[in-house]
Formats: sequence, structure tokens, C-alpha cells
Amino acid sequence: MNVCFIMYPWERVEDKDSTLRMIHEAATRKHTVAITTPGALTIRNSITSAFCKVVIKADKVSSKPETFKKKVRFREQLLPLAGFDIVFWRANPPIDTLALNFLDSVKNDIFMVNDIQGLREANNKLYTAAFSDPKNEIIPATHVSKNKDYLKRVIQESDSEKMIMKPLDGMGGSGVIVIEKSASSNINSLLDFYISGQNDKKNYVIVQEFVEGAEKGDVRILMLNGKPVGAFKRVPAKGDHRSNLSAGGTMEKHTLTKAEKNICEVIGPKLVADGLFLVGLDVINGRLIEVNVCSPGGISAINRLNRTNIQSKILDFAESVVHNKEAALTRKAMFRQAVENA
Repeated sequence: MNVCFIMYPWERVEDKDSTLRMIHEAATRKHTVAITTPGALTIRNSITSAFCKVVIKADKVSSKPETFKKKVRFREQLLPLAGFDIVFWRANPPIDTLALNFLDSVKNDIFMVNDIQGLREANNKLYTAAFSDPKNEIIPATHVSKNKDYLKRVIQESDSEKMIMKPLDGMGGSGVIVIEKSASSNINSLLDFYISGQNDKKNYVIVQEFVEGAEKGDVRILMLNGKPVGAFKRVPAKGDHRSNLSAGGTMEKHTLTKAEKNICEVIGPKLVADGLFLVGLDVINGRLIEVNVCSPGGISAINRLNRTNIQSKILDFAESVVHNKEAALTRKAMFRQAVENA
């Protein structure tokens, strides 16, 4: 098969990257593997293409992704995206919506992980904010606005002394802070800072109910085709409320609780319906905080802590979708021929 990864530049790939593990798995299976970036998408003669780095196939692929990363060689070539069977979107948020417009023209020719429309709908934190949970049993009460006075009122009317404030398009724990409504002067200046943007453009800010137990860490659950395939716990560094690994958090082995399994069962069907096949859920004390759809990580951590191979399951799933699609087309052609020969 032909597999393309639309991602961040290869030079930024780290040894622990989940994307590296999927690329390595695809190369190990002798697929034709190419990588590109959203900015490398282009149109040639009305054909959506990309300036790609194509992995030069080797007789033997190293068993370790880190070694593969050091030894891999590429050839650069402009290629039509419709020529790929599977396309993985692995670019970091915020999403380049214009890049998705390029991909609209080939969405029926490829299997994309994740689906273009799903990425549009769920690439920021509004996806969980708008999720139907009237009693806030799964998702903490969430408020999103550019209106500073409204957000100040929300904070003051909250039953809790503490709340979480964060930017709408942040990633890796960037900009996530705990606020206390008793410190009203600080809240006012923080809202000014978060809302103000360049060229008088205001930013959306999220104010969310503080979930007790957040200081003990959160759980990253990796979902594949609507089902959990692995999880681990992220524990904040001393003196930091953020448990993101990029913010200094550490990881521990974790077994899903009843509440966490319930979250997966509730949200799983919606993820599949929205074409969000590979997703990272962030959960604190049985409450869903975020849904990560652009470039969810955690594969290397789950593999190491549980002696598993998540990337193999991901490629198995993607390949099965393509095989089923091709089988359906072959079956249709056979039936059509039978009718024509009648």
C-alpha cells in the first residue's frame, strides 16, 4: 500500500514520537511511505499534490524506531495525493484549515486518519465544550467566550473557589492555569492577556470547572475506531498543575476505571460517526477534559508500560478499511459485468 503522513517537519521528530512509530511500522510492512507537511500541499494541473519525502526502501528495516530514524533516507518528489491509499494527519494543532481545503478534492480517493470533516469539527477544545452532557456527569462545566465581563461573571458565580483557564487553541498544556476567584484583580489582567490578540483580533478563552484530583495527574486514553487500545497516567512535575509530558510530567502504568470505561463507551460511537478513528482522550478523576484529534501521542509510553505494539494495531485497522473498500469495488464490478453480459 501507499501511505502518506501529513505532519510536522522531519527535523522535529523525536525518538519517543508516536508518528515515528507509525512511519516505522508502515516501512517495516514494506509499504511505500511518504511524509509531507501542510505547507507542502500544492495543486498541479488541477490535481492536489504534495512535495513529499519518500522513504527509500531498504532490504532490512531496523527493529527499533529510533535506529530507523537515524538511518532512513528519502527522495523528494511531487506526488498526487489521490495515489495514496492511507493518509495520516499528524500535524500539530492549531490546524491549518486551508490545508484541509486542499484535501477535500481527494477525500473520496483515500482513507484519511482522521477524516477531514472530523478534523474541522474537533480540532480545538470546542468539541468537548459542545458535547451533550446536561448534568456534567462526564465533562466539567465549560464556558467559552471573548467577552471578558461575561467570563468574570461566570467565575464569580461558580460554586468552586478554583477554576481552569486556558486558550482555545493551546496544546501540550501551554497556557493552562488554575485561577482562584478570590484573586479578582489577577483574573481581570489574565483575561485581558488571554483575550487580546494581534491586530485587534480577540481570542476565545475557556473557563472550566476545576476537577478535584487534578493535582494528582490525568489519564491519557488512546482510542482506535471508537475503542480504547491503551492508556497511561501522567503525573505533574513538582510545583506544576499540568501533567503533560511536554510540561515535565511523568508517566505511570494505568488500568481504566469504571468511570473511564464509561466515557469511552459514551463518546466512542460519536468519534467513529465523525470519522475520528485515532484519538487521545484526556481524563481527570473520571471526567473528560479534552479530545485530541490532530496528532494524539502516547504510543511509546503505552507500549513501554504494557509491552504492547499500538502502532501495529493502528496499521492493521487502516489496512483493513482499505482492503474492505477495494473488495466492495471488486464485488460491484463483478456484479455490473454479470448484468452487462446478460
